[in-house]
Amino acid sequence: MNKVVLLGRLTNDPEMRFTPSNKSVCNFKLAVNRRFARQGEEQQADFFPIVCWEKTAEFCNNYFKKGQQVALIGRLQTRSWDDADGKRHYITEVVADEVFFADSKKDSNTLAATVYDNPSGQLSNDNNFYSVSEDFDLPF
Repeated sequence: MNKVVLLGRLTNDPEMRFTPSNKSVCNFKLAVNRRFARQGEEQQADFFPIVCWEKTAEFCNNYFKKGQQVALIGRLQTRSWDDADGKRHYITEVVADEVFFADSKKDSNTLAATVYDNPSGQLSNDNNFYSVSEDFDLPF
């Protein structure tokens, strides 16, 4: 089985091209953090070239931007070609079949307000949770 699932950030804006038969193809690189870093080491990342075709390519080109976190499902593909000097090149890339937005909403007005209406309207220091007094009834 050849299936790849990745979650990472775009290192560049997607680049859209068209084949001679007018099929759209979009390319970008995805930086994916490795799961573990040893204590004292910096987090390491792997950089994967991504290829999308037709409708998926158009979606990526229209909505994805550099730095955005995305998730994708696809397959690995290896191909080779000869350059003008006759030198053979090889590349392994991910062909994305499904792509998804993976960033959280950045609009702080909608954070948690859609889950529960806080009468104080105050967000905590980390901008993810409302401050709640001890005598406040929780909805669960």
